[in-house]
Amino acid sequence: MRDQFPDFRLGKVLATSFTATLTERRGDAVERIPTPNRLVDWLAVSGLAVESCTTAQLERARELREAIHAAATAAARRDPLPVSAVQVINDCSTRSRAAAVLTPEGARQWRLGSASSVEDALGVIAADAISILAGERDGKLALCASPTCQAAFFDTSQSRTRRWCEMNTCGNRQKKARFNAHRLENPGSGQSQ
Repeated sequence: MRDQFPDFRLGKVLATSFTATLTERRGDAVERIPTPNRLVDWLAVSGLAVESCTTAQLERARELREAIHAAATAAARRDPLPVSAVQVINDCSTRSRAAAVLTPEGARQWRLGSASSVEDALGVIAADAISILAGERDGKLALCASPTCQAAFFDTSQSRTRRWCEMNTCGNRQKKARFNAHRLENPGSGQSQ
């Protein structure tokens, strides 16, 4: 990984982890794949290793990311899916030559069509988004309760009431803000007497 870039936010769901390569969408946005090589890094840690990436492929990846985010946000709000987002997702999915293969350990792994096919990797991400948006997976799409984040995430908690895309970032930030606001409103609370 290249140290000068912000850390990736990796979740258990490929498609929503991919949308988290742009965070704080309603605040000071943080681009986590600012260069083609950084997309190569993200794909590698996500099990979709490619040899290289062009600027045009990075732009296509960002287009897919924003399409997934728009569709997931609409689905979380129970709004109609944006036609343009659906078109981008479907286009990336159908252009892919990736195949799911079974490992000897019984796990699914993706085999890309060629050694350096970003398009194949994007197809895998698009297929994952389709499975979530089509309701084929156990869970529900939700939006992060952080006013600066509002990331779409796939809630697989038992109660389906998760509020934050990540407890370690957005959840803790919001809890700290509530604690500090309470302390300012009640300056004597919490101190020993």
